[in-house]
Amino acid sequence: MGALRTPREQWIEEGLRALAAGGVDAVRIEALAKALGVTKGGFYGYFADRDALMAGMLDTWERESVDDVIDQIERECDNPRDKVRLAGQLTFSSDRLLPIDLAIRDWARRDRTIAARLRRVDNQRFQLARDAISTFCDDPDEVEARALLAFCTAVGSHFLATDHPGTTRAQVIARAADIILALPHGNPGG
Repeated sequence: MGALRTPREQWIEEGLRALAAGGVDAVRIEALAKALGVTKGGFYGYFADRDALMAGMLDTWERESVDDVIDQIERECDNPRDKVRLAGQLTFSSDRLLPIDLAIRDWARRDRTIAARLRRVDNQRFQLARDAISTFCDDPDEVEARALLAFCTAVGSHFLATDHPGTTRAQVIARAADIILALPHGNPGG
Protein backbone atom coordinates (compact mmCIF):
# COMPACT_ATOMS: atom_id res chain seq x y z
CA MET A 1 0.00 0.00 0.00
CA GLY A 2 1.46 3.37 -1.04
CA ALA A 3 1.93 6.37 1.21
CA LEU A 4 -1.04 8.65 1.64
CA ARG A 5 -0.63 11.99 -0.07
CA THR A 6 -1.44 15.28 1.56
CA PRO A 7 -4.84 16.22 0.08
CA ARG A 8 -5.02 19.11 -2.38
CA GLU A 9 -7.35 20.98 -0.01
CA GLN A 10 -4.70 20.94 2.72
CA TRP A 11 -2.19 22.61 0.41
CA ILE A 12 -4.78 25.26 -0.46
CA GLU A 13 -5.74 25.75 3.18
CA GLU A 14 -2.13 26.13 4.24
CA GLY A 15 -1.58 28.55 1.36
CA LEU A 16 -4.54 30.64 2.51
CA ARG A 17 -3.16 30.64 6.07
CA ALA A 18 0.21 31.82 4.80
CA LEU A 19 -1.43 34.49 2.61
CA ALA A 20 -3.51 35.78 5.52
CA ALA A 21 -0.54 35.83 7.89
CA GLY A 22 2.19 37.19 5.65
CA GLY A 23 0.81 38.28 2.31
CA VAL A 24 1.37 36.87 -1.13
CA ASP A 25 5.15 36.62 -0.72
CA ALA A 26 4.67 34.26 2.23
CA VAL A 27 3.05 31.65 -0.01
CA ARG A 28 6.07 29.50 -0.85
CA ILE A 29 5.92 25.81 -1.67
CA GLU A 30 8.80 24.85 0.60
CA ALA A 31 7.34 26.79 3.54
CA LEU A 32 3.91 25.22 2.99
CA ALA A 33 5.42 21.73 2.87
CA LYS A 34 7.29 22.40 6.09
CA ALA A 35 4.13 23.70 7.80
CA LEU A 36 2.27 20.58 6.64
CA GLY A 37 5.12 18.33 7.78
CA VAL A 38 5.60 16.81 4.33
CA THR A 39 8.02 17.06 1.44
CA LYS A 40 7.23 19.37 -1.43
CA GLY A 41 7.12 16.46 -3.90
CA GLY A 42 3.45 15.80 -3.15
CA PHE A 43 2.63 19.37 -4.12
CA TYR A 44 3.37 18.64 -7.77
CA GLY A 45 0.85 15.82 -7.84
CA TYR A 46 -1.86 18.47 -7.59
CA PHE A 47 -0.34 21.68 -8.93
CA ALA A 48 1.89 22.39 -11.91
CA ASP A 49 3.47 25.32 -10.09
CA ARG A 50 2.90 28.06 -7.52
CA ASP A 51 0.58 29.93 -9.89
CA ALA A 52 -1.72 26.91 -10.05
CA LEU A 53 -1.81 26.81 -6.25
CA MET A 54 -2.59 30.53 -6.13
CA ALA A 55 -5.47 30.03 -8.59
CA GLY A 56 -6.86 27.25 -6.38
CA MET A 57 -6.54 29.49 -3.33
CA LEU A 58 -8.41 32.29 -5.10
CA ASP A 59 -11.13 29.87 -6.20
CA THR A 60 -11.57 28.69 -2.61
CA TRP A 61 -11.65 32.27 -1.27
CA GLU A 62 -14.21 33.31 -3.88
CA ARG A 63 -16.45 30.31 -3.21
CA GLU A 64 -16.31 30.82 0.56
CA SER A 65 -16.75 34.59 0.48
CA VAL A 66 -19.52 34.71 -2.12
CA ASP A 67 -21.28 31.39 -2.76
CA ASP A 68 -21.06 30.01 0.78
CA VAL A 69 -22.03 33.37 2.33
CA ILE A 70 -25.04 33.72 0.03
CA ASP A 71 -26.10 30.12 0.75
CA GLN A 72 -25.88 30.72 4.50
CA ILE A 73 -27.79 34.00 4.51
CA GLU A 74 -30.51 32.51 2.31
CA ARG A 75 -30.89 29.63 4.78
CA GLU A 76 -30.82 31.78 7.91
CA CYS A 77 -32.46 35.11 7.03
CA ASP A 78 -35.73 36.30 5.57
CA ASN A 79 -35.38 39.96 6.45
CA PRO A 80 -33.31 41.94 3.90
CA ARG A 81 -31.63 44.02 6.61
CA ASP A 82 -30.60 40.87 8.45
CA LYS A 83 -29.17 39.50 5.20
CA VAL A 84 -26.93 42.55 4.78
CA ARG A 85 -25.80 42.40 8.40
CA LEU A 86 -25.06 38.67 8.29
CA ALA A 87 -23.21 38.94 4.98
CA GLY A 88 -20.98 41.62 6.49
CA GLN A 89 -20.41 39.60 9.65
CA LEU A 90 -19.55 36.43 7.77
CA THR A 91 -17.20 38.15 5.35
CA PHE A 92 -15.65 41.12 7.08
CA SER A 93 -15.75 40.09 10.74
CA SER A 94 -14.84 36.43 10.58
CA ASP A 95 -11.52 35.10 11.77
CA ARG A 96 -11.40 32.99 8.61
CA LEU A 97 -12.34 35.25 5.71
CA LEU A 98 -11.32 38.71 6.92
CA PRO A 99 -7.53 38.15 7.04
CA ILE A 100 -7.63 36.44 3.64
CA ASP A 101 -9.76 39.23 2.19
CA LEU A 102 -7.42 41.94 3.49
CA ALA A 103 -4.38 40.09 2.11
CA ILE A 104 -6.05 39.76 -1.29
CA ARG A 105 -6.90 43.48 -1.25
CA ASP A 106 -3.24 44.23 -0.62
CA TRP A 107 -2.16 41.82 -3.36
CA ALA A 108 -4.66 43.38 -5.79
CA ARG A 109 -2.93 46.75 -5.39
CA ARG A 110 0.09 45.28 -7.21
CA ASP A 111 -1.44 42.74 -9.59
CA ARG A 112 -4.05 43.60 -12.25
CA THR A 113 -5.25 40.02 -12.56
CA ILE A 114 -5.92 39.82 -8.83
CA ALA A 115 -7.52 43.28 -8.92
CA ALA A 116 -9.93 42.03 -11.61
CA ARG A 117 -10.76 38.97 -9.51
CA LEU A 118 -11.34 41.14 -6.44
CA ARG A 119 -13.55 43.46 -8.48
CA ARG A 120 -15.69 40.49 -9.59
CA VAL A 121 -16.07 39.29 -6.00
CA ASP A 122 -16.78 42.78 -4.67
CA ASN A 123 -19.35 43.33 -7.43
CA GLN A 124 -21.18 40.18 -6.35
CA ARG A 125 -21.08 41.24 -2.71
CA PHE A 126 -22.19 44.75 -3.60
CA GLN A 127 -25.11 43.40 -5.63
CA LEU A 128 -26.26 41.48 -2.58
CA ALA A 129 -26.39 44.75 -0.63
CA ARG A 130 -28.18 46.51 -3.52
CA ASP A 131 -30.77 43.74 -3.78
CA ALA A 132 -31.50 43.77 -0.06
CA ILE A 133 -31.63 47.56 0.29
CA SER A 134 -33.86 47.89 -2.77
CA THR A 135 -36.55 45.88 -0.95
CA PHE A 136 -37.18 48.82 1.39
CA CYS A 137 -35.80 51.76 -0.59
CA ASP A 138 -37.27 52.71 -3.97
CA ASP A 139 -34.80 55.41 -5.04
CA PRO A 140 -32.02 53.78 -7.14
CA ASP A 141 -29.56 56.54 -6.28
CA GLU A 142 -30.20 56.08 -2.57
CA VAL A 143 -29.92 52.30 -2.91
CA GLU A 144 -26.52 52.74 -4.55
CA ALA A 145 -25.38 55.23 -1.90
CA ARG A 146 -26.52 53.03 0.99
CA ALA A 147 -24.87 49.95 -0.54
CA LEU A 148 -21.64 51.94 -0.95
CA LEU A 149 -21.78 53.17 2.63
CA ALA A 150 -22.41 49.63 3.88
CA PHE A 151 -19.48 48.29 1.89
CA CYS A 152 -17.16 51.14 2.84
CA THR A 153 -18.03 50.61 6.49
CA ALA A 154 -17.43 46.87 6.28
CA VAL A 155 -14.11 47.11 4.45
CA GLY A 156 -12.83 50.51 5.55
CA SER A 157 -13.31 49.99 9.26
CA HIS A 158 -10.36 47.59 9.17
CA PHE A 159 -8.05 50.30 7.86
CA LEU A 160 -8.98 53.10 10.24
CA ALA A 161 -6.99 53.81 13.37
CA THR A 162 -9.49 56.15 14.99
CA ASP A 163 -10.67 56.27 18.58
CA HIS A 164 -14.34 56.50 19.47
CA PRO A 165 -14.53 58.33 22.82
CA GLY A 166 -17.18 56.86 25.10
CA THR A 167 -17.98 53.90 22.83
CA THR A 168 -16.41 50.96 21.06
CA ARG A 169 -15.65 50.46 17.38
CA ALA A 170 -18.22 47.66 17.29
CA GLN A 171 -20.90 49.97 18.71
CA VAL A 172 -20.11 52.67 16.15
CA ILE A 173 -20.24 50.17 13.30
CA ALA A 174 -23.54 48.79 14.57
CA ARG A 175 -24.98 52.31 14.72
CA ALA A 176 -23.69 53.02 11.20
CA ALA A 177 -25.44 49.86 10.01
CA ASP A 178 -28.66 51.01 11.69
CA ILE A 179 -28.45 54.31 9.82
CA ILE A 180 -27.60 52.68 6.48
CA LEU A 181 -30.39 50.13 6.82
CA ALA A 182 -33.05 52.49 8.22
CA LEU A 183 -36.28 52.90 6.33
CA PRO A 184 -36.29 56.01 4.13
CA HIS A 185 -38.43 58.85 5.47
CA GLY A 186 -42.05 58.36 4.52
CA ASN A 187 -41.61 54.65 3.76
CA PRO A 188 -43.84 52.64 6.13
CA GLY A 189 -42.85 49.23 4.65
CA GLY A 190 -39.83 47.00 4.98
